[in-house]
Amino acid sequence: MAEASTFLATQRDMSIFDDMPETAGIGLEICRQLASKGVTVVLTSRDQKRGLEAVCKLKEESSVTLSGEVVFHKLDVTNSASIDSLAEFIRTQFGKLDILVNNAAIVGTVIDYVALTGAVERVGGLPTDDCEWKMMANQNYQLAVECLETNYYGPKRVTEALLPLLQQSNSARIVNVSSVSGLLQNIPGKSIRDALGDIENLTKDRIDKIFKDFLGDLQQGQLEAKGWPENMSAYKLSKAALNAYTRLLAKDFPSILVNSVCPGFVKTDMTGNNGFLSAAEGAESPVHLALLPETGPSGLFFSKKEVSNL
Repeated sequence: MAEASTFLATQRDMSIFDDMPETAGIGLEICRQLASKGVTVVLTSRDQKRGLEAVCKLKEESSVTLSGEVVFHKLDVTNSASIDSLAEFIRTQFGKLDILVNNAAIVGTVIDYVALTGAVERVGGLPTDDCEWKMMANQNYQLAVECLETNYYGPKRVTEALLPLLQQSNSARIVNVSSVSGLLQNIPGKSIRDALGDIENLTKDRIDKIFKDFLGDLQQGQLEAKGWPENMSAYKLSKAALNAYTRLLAKDFPSILVNSVCPGFVKTDMTGNNGFLSAAEGAESPVHLALLPETGPSGLFFSKKEVSNL
């Protein structure tokens, strides 16, 4: 699952979703909530059939409440040609982009959701015990690569392709949907935490090097010894890197409000329909950041609607 959005501060406000919002997920709800506020939403998906069905679903369910248009464009966030095609579509159809919401995410591991549901019911939330996670989730090199490609490089590629269009806006916003799993406190190694947290010296090349080291240590079975997260490793690292990238963007493009946000523990396919929030409730915080006033904050991480330390 992966998504993105854009917003125009006029009656023709616009939103883009990079990759298919699940029919009951946060992505579809962000589309619905933005469109209900007069935003023109460009919903995208790798699967054209599912994407068009999602657009029809929105129009059929919300024909009375939607004041903004919802359109579809095919997009694969891991394919540069596909991203370029979307950028050209936005350029020719709208001429600029006002809000980009990147909600790209896969878990990067095989989860036993029956076991996860039992653990959530037992502890009253996501379990934190590493031993329990080792029994519930299995990760490997290929899944880790796919996770980093989707969760970090996907939003990065989409953002950088659309930056020229965002710079045409008088009030641009970028919202990166992240996770509290990506907080630096979840990375055991101090040198890794320090590198990702040092925004003054961090570069995109340095993030690439961190990923290369991580994948090498994963192959060698050295995660614990080298200070990497032992469980949901690629997911946690990808979200930590996305948070760092958010801060880099805010520093490099001060005219654009750029923030990352954890929507909370939401009932979606990714969580095995476990969670405390509905998809509609989870969508509220990304939408809130997408519609920030011009004087709003930038370069911050939000847990739902509250600023949180990384």
